[in-house]
Amino acid sequence: MESEPYDLITMGRLGVDLYPLQSGVGLDRVETFRRFLGGSPANVAVAAARLGRRTALVSRTGADPFGAYLRRELKEFEVDARWVTEVPDLPTPVTFCALFPPDDFPLTFYRRPKAPDLEIHPHELDLDAVRAARVLWTTGTGLSEEPSRTSTLTALRARAGRPHTVLDLDWRPAFWPDPATARPHYTEALRHATVAVGNAEECEVATGERDPEAAARALLDLLATETPGDPDNPGDPAAVPLAVVKRGPEGVLALAADGRRAAVPPLPVDVVNGLGAGDAFGGALVHGLLAGLPLEDVLRRANAAGSIVAGRLGCAPAMPDPAEIDRALATGSGTLPPKDPRT
Repeated sequence: MESEPYDLITMGRLGVDLYPLQSGVGLDRVETFRRFLGGSPANVAVAAARLGRRTALVSRTGADPFGAYLRRELKEFEVDARWVTEVPDLPTPVTFCALFPPDDFPLTFYRRPKAPDLEIHPHELDLDAVRAARVLWTTGTGLSEEPSRTSTLTALRARAGRPHTVLDLDWRPAFWPDPATARPHYTEALRHATVAVGNAEECEVATGERDPEAAARALLDLLATETPGDPDNPGDPAAVPLAVVKRGPEGVLALAADGRRAAVPPLPVDVVNGLGAGDAFGGALVHGLLAGLPLEDVLRRANAAGSIVAGRLGCAPAMPDPAEIDRALATGSGTLPPKDPRT
């Protein structure tokens, strides 16, 4: 492991996203698509890197041209891909999306016979790097199958309740037999996490609660309570468990175990593709927590990042830099010019 720890290590889903260049029509009628780096943990790493953080991804691809494309893209986005390895006998996943703005973006996953990112094995993990990282970001998808499930739990346990150990609930019903089979695994993972992030549906799967306040409190009850924190700063709020509930058009709510509460509205935006908004939110959340910003400011900046990406076609190339987030907050709108003509 290098002497300097990563600001963020994410684990899990990685694949190729194919987004249509026509909006408002089904996949059966789309003529042209554009290829993007995809997978929520990968996009969160890209989003944090765009904000100046040193990030890495733990995942796997097929030994195929799409896998080579993804590693090249990660390098271009300044995400360390040293732990992105190949699985020779499984194809790199491909995901198609249809665009029906403002709020319908159905996904079609091609992850059979099995996605390589579910073939992360515990013995392959660099647990020294995982422990040293300032943030670990894991996902509910990583709990859906073995050996990824055991690897995700191994990484979480290795953190021993360190601050900023995140479980993104990331509920994808296509990856599970039914919600009832998922909840015990979510419960176990949350016991080793200090930050939980999810929307209403994801919170309901994980806790049985859909109301934002009740869901946030249920998540706090499950999160790790014995955290080592910072011995030089025992009152550091970073050591306090945090539940973040995304509420879509109603904004976001966060409750901390020390009683802090913040609720902020979303920024208005002309939605093009809402799929990357949550990943942009995640990257900005990581950045804000590491910067030690007040909780409400963290949420405002994360919301702004999500709004900006919702107004663009792609996910990874659309992730905003700090100046764009400042501009969105100053103007009160997430609708900004694209980063390049392709997005």
